[in-house]
Amino acid sequence: MDLWTILAWVGRIGFAAFFVKAGVSHFTNKGVIGYAQAKGVPAAGTAVPASGAMLVVGGLLILFSWHAIVGATLLVLFLVPAAFMIHNYWTESDPMMKANQEAHFWKNITLAAAAVLVAVGHHRGAL
Repeated sequence: MDLWTILAWVGRIGFAAFFVKAGVSHFTNKGVIGYAQAKGVPAAGTAVPASGAMLVVGGLLILFSWHAIVGATLLVLFLVPAAFMIHNYWTESDPMMKANQEAHFWKNITLAAAAVLVAVGHHRGAL
């Protein structure tokens, strides 16, 4: 195993672990549904577990490089709407909450872009 293979595994493990952990919390942290409801997510009781499944499955597909493009798509389909619906910092009046939500908004957008790069890398056979 060469250095690049090891680094690819390190990257996949780190990237996937973030999403698997976040997805599991959608099932184990009951406060997530209430927060989603407070943010106006339609059918939050269904949407939260569904999005949790998207995160876990997407992360695992990327981790094992098995249908990684599908996995990346699942992540993007969660991250972009969540950025605009959950982390809509432009609606916050408190400066601390605004800064917090802005950081999470841009985290989601950046992770979505990284997932797109994963999909492109797999499509080109680079990963």
